[in-house]
Amino acid sequence: MGKLLEKALKDALNENKCILGTKQVIQSIKNAKLVVLSKSMTPEELEKIQESSKDDKVSTLNFDGTSVALGKLCGLQYRVSAASLTSIADSNIKAILKEESK
Repeated sequence: MGKLLEKALKDALNENKCILGTKQVIQSIKNAKLVVLSKSMTPEELEKIQESSKDDKVSTLNFDGTSVALGKLCGLQYRVSAASLTSIADSNIKAILKEESK
């Protein structure tokens, strides 16, 4: 799991710049800069978010872990299927995507 992604998620949560949950992410995708999706999502939810992301030109990251692992990465005690970061630098997005693709 990427250290950059973990730091970005925790910073965003501390600053209230992170939206958690599939329904909330779908509703707020226009304001997002990066959307993180866990493996635990249903194919329908995944497709809906990915289509919305493409329409609004938002970067998506398919997190290589379950919703439990994504929740732990955020430092939370519950599952997180999807998270969107609303305030993150473009350079950080590129670094996170590059780190996760390795």
